[in-house]
Amino acid sequence: MKTLIYSYLFVALGGALGAVARFSLNLLLQRDVDYPWGTLTSNLLGCFVMGGIAWLVASSSWFNEIGVVPDQYRLLLAVGFCGSFTTLSTLVLELHHMLGRGEHLAAGVYLGASVVGGYLLFFAGLLLMRGILPANA
Repeated sequence: MKTLIYSYLFVALGGALGAVARFSLNLLLQRDVDYPWGTLTSNLLGCFVMGGIAWLVASSSWFNEIGVVPDQYRLLLAVGFCGSFTTLSTLVLELHHMLGRGEHLAAGVYLGASVVGGYLLFFAGLLLMRGILPANA
């Protein structure tokens, strides 16, 4: 039961931090611009962070050496922070608005940049962490 409570606390803390970070990034980047730069940036950056987390959780004993259970970091950073920092629902809403305004090319670029760019940045985050902390380091 205690482990379950800690799991909820890690997800809640990560979620709160991710939501505040996304809101702040959106305020910074979305100044009277019709293109959804804030959402695109948070989704791409979140994919990059998720790639790094994936490598850390799956391939490194570093967590055990510092006395932290890898699942705690996964809940805090991947499920909580990245889960609220990135947003599929806002991406879909913004695509809907762009298509409604007849901005078909811009909507296609936005969708492509989000999906392809997201995967490329996930992979870049994974490679970066693999370079910093080799497997079983």
